[in-house]
Amino acid sequence: MSERTLNEIMDQRKEKIKSLVAEGVNPFPHTYDRSHKIEDALDQFDELQGQTGTRLAGRLMSRRVMGKASFANIMDGSGRIQLYLSREDIGVESYTLFKSLDIGDFIGVSGELMTTRTGEKTLKVHEMTLLSKNVRPLPNVKEKDGQLFDGFEDKEQRYRKRYLDLIVNPEVKETFVKRAKIYKSIRTFFDDSEYLEVETPILQPLYGGASARPFKTHHNALDIDLFLRIADELYLKRLIIGGFEKVFEFSRNFRNEGMDRTHNPEFTAIEWYEAYVDYYYLMDQVESLFKHLAKDLDQTVFAFNGHDIDLTQPFIRATMADLVQEYAKLDLSQADEAELLKVCRDNNIDAPGNSNYGQLLDALFDELVQPHLIHPTFVTEYPKAISPLAKHKRDSDGTFVERFELFIAGNEFANAFTELNDPIDQRERLEAQAALRAAGDEEAQPVDEDFLQAMEYGMPPTGGVGVGLDRLVMMLTGNQSIRDVLLFPQMRPESKG
Repeated sequence: MSERTLNEIMDQRKEKIKSLVAEGVNPFPHTYDRSHKIEDALDQFDELQGQTGTRLAGRLMSRRVMGKASFANIMDGSGRIQLYLSREDIGVESYTLFKSLDIGDFIGVSGELMTTRTGEKTLKVHEMTLLSKNVRPLPNVKEKDGQLFDGFEDKEQRYRKRYLDLIVNPEVKETFVKRAKIYKSIRTFFDDSEYLEVETPILQPLYGGASARPFKTHHNALDIDLFLRIADELYLKRLIIGGFEKVFEFSRNFRNEGMDRTHNPEFTAIEWYEAYVDYYYLMDQVESLFKHLAKDLDQTVFAFNGHDIDLTQPFIRATMADLVQEYAKLDLSQADEAELLKVCRDNNIDAPGNSNYGQLLDALFDELVQPHLIHPTFVTEYPKAISPLAKHKRDSDGTFVERFELFIAGNEFANAFTELNDPIDQRERLEAQAALRAAGDEEAQPVDEDFLQAMEYGMPPTGGVGVGLDRLVMMLTGNQSIRDVLLFPQMRPESKG
């Protein structure tokens, strides 16, 4: 539709509004007393059939005017229903108003439920009220036999104008209804385990808890720069130090990094921390959580990233060293930084010359191992150099730490540590991160003096986990892009050229 045609249509509809007002019709009344949602009316059809006074409301999605009688369809948040309207039943004035309506208008209707000759459940309308006049036309939608055609199909526009996507492609709502159910199920899991749900700051004077570039803003009243959090880990650990022994938070996080099929600059995660446990306990707990979700969703196999994932089967557990040996044919007990750098370059893996042992191992793992991890797999024992918040692996030389990540269908879903609680060791590690940052690593973590002071008061042995919820929802709903599970994903500005 051209801009000129659109403007002409909108001008015509604005004139309709003026005419309605002149005729004493309020095109935007304050309320409407409906008796049922459409879904409920259809569920109770046998009970309500033939009774007058069933009052429904919704958006007009189609209309077929046939002289003195017409059929139409309206849609509310629960479903769609066919309407039958006749001039004899609703009167000349209301029928004239109905014929002047546009697709997209909201109406309220009162009448009795019936079945047409073709067997379709229908509301025979006795009264009709205009509830909201549409000014801007919906995308060109046609309907035949209850199916929509020529709908809103452009993916980018559907993301940009999600409200139109939800109107024209109502099946999209199912993903977000399921997302809400997943969140509720997760809360139940932790409530049943006597965790306390908490909230920690989004605006932070110093970011930390992950390796990422932050977003920066300025607080005018205090005249200080603040950062949008990249993770809530350091604040949740402060609560463990303060005496809460089990805490969790649904957190909105912000990372100033690239966007792709599995990354959005703002995303939702859940992190939880429990005193007196380690990462072995957490592996059992994470596996139990995923199986709990599958049970609540009444589903065992999930299609994701081209694979069928069966969450009822035991999760695999393997060390990073064993997996590198299996898929990259590299023995980490014999490989130093030079050998890792050579493997990266031989496989065209991007690895700057100043990368440390942990960064090199992480880079080659991402390329040579991760794509093979299809069935849920806990990868354990990560390099200390890229895990500044985790305790070293017990009974070892300290090169590796007690950390795991959960991979499914080649994607990371969870990250967990036996948390470092030695304040002296923690300071040394954060100072090493600060040195990396000074050398040009923009994702290295800064030294958080307040957090270090809190640790100096004493922190019990603790286990902590973070799970990216958007990616989890992708898997559990069968979506292949993070944009399909976010109501309003971040988008590049539209070109004006």
